[in-house]
Amino acid sequence: MLVSLKWLRDYVDIDMDTKEFADKMTMTGTKVEKVDFYGKEIEKVVVGKILKITQHPNADKLIVTKVDVGEEVIQVVTGAKNVSEGDYIPVARVGAKLPGGIKIKKGKLRGETSEGMMCSGDELGIESQYVEEYKRDGIYILDHEDSYELGKDVKDVLGIKDALIEFELTSNRPDCRSMIGIAREAAVTIGSDLKYPKIEVKESNEDINFDIEIENEDLCRRYAARIVKDVKIEPSPYWMQRKLIEAGVRPINNIVDITNYVMIELGQPLHAFDLNQVSTGKIVVKNAIEGEKFTTLDDVERTLDKDMLVITNGEKSLALAGVMGGANSEIKDTTTSILIESANFKSENIRSTSKKLGLRTEASARYEKGIDSNLVEDAVNRVAQLIEMLGAGTVLKGIVDKYPTKQEVKTLSVNPQRINALLGVDVPMDQFVNILESLEFKCNLKSSEKLEIEVPSFRLDMEQEADVLEEIARIYGFENIPAASLEGNVTAGAKTPKQKFMDSIKNTATSIGLNEILTYSFVSPRGVDKINLPQDDKKREFVKLINPLGDETSVMRTTMIPNMLDVLSTNVSRKVENVGAFECGHIFTPQNGLPVETNHLCIGIYGKDVDFFVLKGAVETILKNVGFEACEILPETNNSTFHPGRCAKLVYNNIYVGTFGELHPDVIENYNLGQRVYVSEIDLDLVFENSNKTVIYTPLPKYPSTSRDIALIVKDEVFVKQIEDIIKANGEGLVEDYKLFDVYKGTQIEEGHKSIAYSITYRSKDKTLTDEDVAKVHDKILSELSEKLNANLRSN
Repeated sequence: MLVSLKWLRDYVDIDMDTKEFADKMTMTGTKVEKVDFYGKEIEKVVVGKILKITQHPNADKLIVTKVDVGEEVIQVVTGAKNVSEGDYIPVARVGAKLPGGIKIKKGKLRGETSEGMMCSGDELGIESQYVEEYKRDGIYILDHEDSYELGKDVKDVLGIKDALIEFELTSNRPDCRSMIGIAREAAVTIGSDLKYPKIEVKESNEDINFDIEIENEDLCRRYAARIVKDVKIEPSPYWMQRKLIEAGVRPINNIVDITNYVMIELGQPLHAFDLNQVSTGKIVVKNAIEGEKFTTLDDVERTLDKDMLVITNGEKSLALAGVMGGANSEIKDTTTSILIESANFKSENIRSTSKKLGLRTEASARYEKGIDSNLVEDAVNRVAQLIEMLGAGTVLKGIVDKYPTKQEVKTLSVNPQRINALLGVDVPMDQFVNILESLEFKCNLKSSEKLEIEVPSFRLDMEQEADVLEEIARIYGFENIPAASLEGNVTAGAKTPKQKFMDSIKNTATSIGLNEILTYSFVSPRGVDKINLPQDDKKREFVKLINPLGDETSVMRTTMIPNMLDVLSTNVSRKVENVGAFECGHIFTPQNGLPVETNHLCIGIYGKDVDFFVLKGAVETILKNVGFEACEILPETNNSTFHPGRCAKLVYNNIYVGTFGELHPDVIENYNLGQRVYVSEIDLDLVFENSNKTVIYTPLPKYPSTSRDIALIVKDEVFVKQIEDIIKANGEGLVEDYKLFDVYKGTQIEEGHKSIAYSITYRSKDKTLTDEDVAKVHDKILSELSEKLNANLRSN
């Protein structure tokens, strides 16, 4: 929030250096982001009056002026077209300095002496959007008063001689989004008194005759209105314009400026309607009609829904509650009577409406953080007071105020001794109470261990004793709380077995060349469409967010594959030729109550020399390293995400553990990958529950081994796993190892068959094996292979 120090001094006396003040505010929790000093680069620029203008004798586009600057009359040559005799203008004298390091020197322009320079708004550092249109391309004319003191420093005249402080406010302190809110914090910080504006409304004898109806009291908690007649639409006084400019608000006209001024001053958004558009004599606050079309003040037609709140005259909508007024009821130059609105709306509804329409305003930004309902009456009266004070209209007698359910007074009971113990300091009880009372809390001390506190209505953030502790700490001063080492009997921290398991998974994945990635658990429901999941797949049953940021993050993921493919697609689009990535994350399965959260591992690879077996090796290496070796790898042909002939599943005791394989061409096309991509997703919770890293010591063998090679002719549909299962089942304790070393298909092999060659190692723990011992087992293996798989020894 931008705060003019000059404006802030209207409410609290600040008699210290600006930097010191900013540091103190930061230390008490109201962080200062930056401080700008308006006008600090401007020197020797004064008010002058143009006495005479003549045409330059040697230049058609220049004029020669005589300017009275108080002490003397000087000659200034200029090319400005918007000046006239009698105008008051800012004049940079010889030796003057302007923003940007510009220095003014005496000189000649086409033979005529110029003893200074008339200044534009831009040259004075006043941004163009805050300058009247007719001044933007010329000299800044001082026309806000009938006369000025000649020779007076223009910084004093234009109010550009002070500091502008930008505060970074946290979302839990909406009460600070106003001058009074900042002044309240400043007063407590520097130990000064807060001066609230005195609100007294001078009313006419004519009574207000108007009605307000609130149909949805949950969304509109309070609505107050005043009526002003004999309105004169004109520019607001310069002092008000300047304050709005420094707060980042563009001046428009006196009525709109007054409502904006009070919003910044008190923190309560307000709106003024042309009373002629409320001809029904009443305001009705209700929900919009589904699909209703409404044109806002920015001349954009918007489509509303039934959850949005609108302000109507009973017949047509006039404003989008808490967000923006309607073009059909805006204040115009011809407006003579107005209705001033001051209301309190439910913050969640305003935030939802603003987000749905993509329309964020100063009003909605305040409403969506929460506003004190008790501000409504003060704000509407303050507007009425300023309108009457500035002669902008006549305020009718009375106010219409609908307040169905009054805001309850919040009370807290805290233990001062416990708070002091947590702070590590002994704040005296009288100081403890004074701090809270300076923040406008009402205190009732029952005992040294019990203090009852009545929370002011504007402190929406106060909920529990911890909040009170924070208030005491920040005002007492964090710098006054001594640092102390932690004490206590504690044990050394250690990771749980599950955490160590996850570390092992990540370390192994990294060691084999994969890069860890991290993606969001909030995803788009369209991701499962892109990976070709069937319509009846349980992974389409999502946990839906109540308040999503958008459709792209509206559900919790049920599979990590779409996230991985988004990452791979990004790398492909950026011409990264080889990628190997993994992520350990969570998926979420809906159920009654909280969803089930499961740990998963997802791997994605593509590039040169990458194929199905590279991914298979990576999966086996990771699982073997955490002691999960008892699972089976079986072909999977009915997974629509993967290529039907290049996909396998991991199974443990008939329990599905995960899948890996090559992506289906349609999925590759959906993500614009343009090449073969290999992906795996594994349930790490199942792996953790069934892994076993127990190391069993086996002594070195005493007896030698012997080996036999076999080359088998089998049908194409026979898997090597079937062969290996038979070898293991018939080894009779003598088969120590077996290795596949060749798979061959060619002219020497019958069509529809393949040659598979194994080397089998035999060893006995008890003796040296003879040929007869090995032959007995070896022949049995061959017999079983022949009988069960119709496998024959290759003869050539």
